[in-house]
Amino acid sequence: MYLIGVALFALVILISVSLHEAGHMLTAKAFGMKVTKYFVGFGPTLWSFKRGETEYGLKGIPLGGFCKIVGMTPQDDDVDPADEPRAMWRFPLWKRTVVMSAGSVTHFLLAIVTLWLAAMFIGLPNPELAKPQPAYVKITDCVIVGATANRDCIPGDPASPAKQAGLQDDDKITAINGVPVATYNDLVNEIRKLPAGSQATVNYQRGGADQQVNVNLASVQRPPVDNPEGPVSAVSALGVQGPIPPPGVPVMVKYNAVEAVPATADYTGNLAVGTVQSLQRIPQKIPALWDAVTGEPRDADTPISVVGASRLGGEAVEHSAWEIFVLLFVSLNFFIGVFNLLPLLPLDGGHIAISWFERARSWVAARLGKPDPGRVDYYKLMPVTYVVILIGGAFTLLTITADIINPITLF
Repeated sequence: MYLIGVALFALVILISVSLHEAGHMLTAKAFGMKVTKYFVGFGPTLWSFKRGETEYGLKGIPLGGFCKIVGMTPQDDDVDPADEPRAMWRFPLWKRTVVMSAGSVTHFLLAIVTLWLAAMFIGLPNPELAKPQPAYVKITDCVIVGATANRDCIPGDPASPAKQAGLQDDDKITAINGVPVATYNDLVNEIRKLPAGSQATVNYQRGGADQQVNVNLASVQRPPVDNPEGPVSAVSALGVQGPIPPPGVPVMVKYNAVEAVPATADYTGNLAVGTVQSLQRIPQKIPALWDAVTGEPRDADTPISVVGASRLGGEAVEHSAWEIFVLLFVSLNFFIGVFNLLPLLPLDGGHIAISWFERARSWVAARLGKPDPGRVDYYKLMPVTYVVILIGGAFTLLTITADIINPITLF
């Protein structure tokens, strides 16, 4: 089932990328632009047919796809004179913007529709669990001393102080050294206030009964709670994970068709914010990715490639965790959509940015009584484009390598 899951996830991502290109093609055709090719994959052509003025087909390397719109830039030199009036660059700015953003919009629509269907048939994460929760905990087997805390235990890691003291899963921590803790965040903050490696008196509830135990805390290296990318320092650790759902509170919640609309909107908003934050953190995560490639334990918070995502999809199918499979598909679509709108060539966002820059430059020139400077010369931007491609290619190679030799796992 694992290999079936890997193949299935890779297939749905290929379909979504193909629909991305279909979004460009359909909007271009709707505005009267000429689209000469629409292919799924790259490399040698395996099969194709021509309908109207467009050739449709399948290529040998199933990594993405493309569509050819005549005259995307004024510098395109393969435009037939008869097609000049239909060259993309001659169309109004708003139409070009719609066409260039249609790929990302397709990813967003795929994600939103999938979420709406998931809300009815599988369920979405319970929004109540996003609020501060009581300090119900899960006991870890070890504590990670180094700053890379999001990994599995390995030989040599010290045992969990909570486990050694007899604490159990689903215990509810109520106080540390007599200081009440109402939420899991309170628990973390109180533990962090204590000297690294000190002893703490832990009050907890198990089966409704109040109990107390002394715990010798571990000394670990962690950044500040409110600044995960900040400087690390020695702090105390109890050896628990949380918050976990209180007894009787479902992790996933199903909705009817009407209720699923606001639930989908709420999840989408949180996903959008999380996607932007993930993009901002990518440069900071590159050293951890390199460490993973060179033999260090893999940080679960590092970026993954389509290879890594497919492996996680395979694990989800293997363990019948279809909600993970679906939410991973949604997250990846949202990420691709946002990433493609970055104002960098050769991404769609780069072409959009240049188009609007041209309009703004022409507007300023007209107000100053100067001649229209005309279109941007894409050839002059090629060095910058090559740098972006080189950096993006190196990053992709790094993530794929890490996902092959030191993958993130779910179970």
